[in-house]
Amino acid sequence: MISEEMATRINTQINREMYSAHFYLGLSAQAEGMNLKGVAAWFFAKYGEELTHALKMYRYLIDQDSPVRLGEVAAPATVETAVLKMFESTLAHEREVTAAINDIVDFALAQKDHATHIFFQWFVTEQIEEEATVKDILGRARLFGDQGQSLLMIDNELASLAKQMGSAAGTASTASAA
Repeated sequence: MISEEMATRINTQINREMYSAHFYLGLSAQAEGMNLKGVAAWFFAKYGEELTHALKMYRYLIDQDSPVRLGEVAAPATVETAVLKMFESTLAHEREVTAAINDIVDFALAQKDHATHIFFQWFVTEQIEEEATVKDILGRARLFGDQGQSLLMIDNELASLAKQMGSAAGTASTASAA
């Protein structure tokens, strides 16, 4: 069993993950409105990943015999409708999530809560990947621009990435259901 303070922190993180899902769903809708189907698909796949993260934490609390307390999820702010701005906002958001995950890991270590520390290592690794992916997309958008043929290239690449993300998510959800 984990401490009440740890359960509170994880519940707060569940809410952050739900906010992240809303953040990405909003960006997906913005990209759809810009007729960028690949960008929209990538953000929609991110939406699904964030929901999965929240549910992993939900399951962890249940398995630790701790209460799940869901909070209100704030509406995300609208991001400027330029692909470069959308991904700059995404990187800033992911860095905030990384800091929150690191705070939980630090607290787990301070409390000698080995189970939570081990559980959150997956999220630490996931955040490294999340930030690296967004920095890569941003690098290309800054190098080639986010208009014209460059935007078409980015849109097509993100459509392909979204398909890969969907396949990985399907595999992960199938494995966790077994």
